Amino acid sequence: MQELFSTGFFDTLLRFVLCFLVNWGIVQFLYFKKSQRRDFYFTFMIISVAIFFLVYLMMGMDRGKATMGVGLGLFGIFSIMRYRTDSMPVREMTYLFVVVCLSVVHAMADSMGVDSAGKMIGTPLPELLVIDIIVIVAIAVFERTLKVNSSRLVQYDRIELIKPECREELIADLEKRLGQKVLSVRV
Repeated sequence: MQELFSTGFFDTLLRFVLCFLVNWGIVQFLYFKKSQRRDFYFTFMIISVAIFFLVYLMMGMDRGKATMGVGLGLFGIFSIMRYRTDSMPVREMTYLFVVVCLSVVHAMADSMGVDSAGKMIGTPLPELLVIDIIVIVAIAVFERTLKVNSSRLVQYDRIELIKPECREELIADLEKRLGQKVLSVRV
């Protein structure tokens, strides 16, 4: 019980809270504000939590030697997930990658611990904050300056409008239903 409440445990909780807040901020204010996709919002946040603790616990098994194993394990997991799920839009895949990377960085920040002289050789909190700020600023700048059009997968029920000769009517119907300007349609 004493070990549970050690300084290392509280450092881990602090890094987890920071990781969670940063990922939540990215998802809430940069991703969701533009896309309004609740399904990916849920996915990003749960994956953030799961990856943090997965990497943290895997690194705890053998701090120095687990790095390669953790990397290969995560690569394998995501390869399987990628081929077993529906296609994910590029923007969503990018946000997923950012959330995973930040979770891994925060989980591994203390992976080296203390050396024999008692000197801390992990990543201190200010460095994590700088990394987080750089990522957030980069996303914010590119989201605002590149003006990337979002895409939506729509299950459409008016089959008669899918014909090429009804394209204008299809676009008008989609704009009415979605409440947004439709720039292009691909069936």
